[in-house]
Amino acid sequence: MADRPRAVIIVGALAVAIAAIAAYALYNYLKGQEQKVSEAVATQRVIVAAAEIPGGKTIEASQLKLADWPKASVPSGSFNANEQVVGRVAIQTIQTGDNVTEAKLVPKEGPISVLTYKIPEGHRAMTVSVDQVAGVAGFLTPGNMVDVVLTTTPLGSTQPISKIVLQNMPILAIGQTVENREGKAVIVPTVTMDVTPEDAEKLAIASTQGRLQLVLRKSGDTEIAKTGGATVTKVFGGAAFRETPAQGTKVRVIREEAKKPVESPVEIWR
Repeated sequence: MADRPRAVIIVGALAVAIAAIAAYALYNYLKGQEQKVSEAVATQRVIVAAAEIPGGKTIEASQLKLADWPKASVPSGSFNANEQVVGRVAIQTIQTGDNVTEAKLVPKEGPISVLTYKIPEGHRAMTVSVDQVAGVAGFLTPGNMVDVVLTTTPLGSTQPISKIVLQNMPILAIGQTVENREGKAVIVPTVTMDVTPEDAEKLAIASTQGRLQLVLRKSGDTEIAKTGGATVTKVFGGAAFRETPAQGTKVRVIREEAKKPVESPVEIWR
């Protein structure tokens, strides 16, 4: 009988020890989970756009604000104070609420021209002069896609021809220049396009051969049109021309028949 209380004490002590070990393990587990949750919801104050910041524009303080950003996903190059961003120039348009990072800004020691940073890898920026009609009456803006049409009189031909020489050309910038035309200084709009080196060669030749016109493409339309060019004969083929008769004479109708257009040997049209 004397051993019975002793056994109860031993069992009780073991039960307390096991409970203590279990409690300690549970505490460590819950502590680890709490730390994981804390890390998951941890935030960091970073600079974001309070309003849309247009590309190429100098950033003002009113366009910025501090916001809490998940610490685990803060983009590289983020800022945490307005002073680090105000006065810098945006390379691209930064939408409201977007994180402002170093990669979206012109480098402090970099060239002043934002255009330098808009040119895709392996491409070039090339500027050509166009008039208001050729420039789609001034409705072209950076980001539009255009086709380039050349109108000229090829060697060996007696009539002019118009031909699309380049298609799906992105516009990088719109500007203007002063040209001397018939002894007068004339302001002429210019368009800077994103071209490959091969396209730059074609455009350089085309700009010396005649009049360039830009044709605005529908957004999202990337289809390459296959055309043979247009000549005066092709445009007016089959058209009827009525001469104005003198009083007392009969009306004479002249019909011009369509002729096969002259094939152009100019390489840039192929």
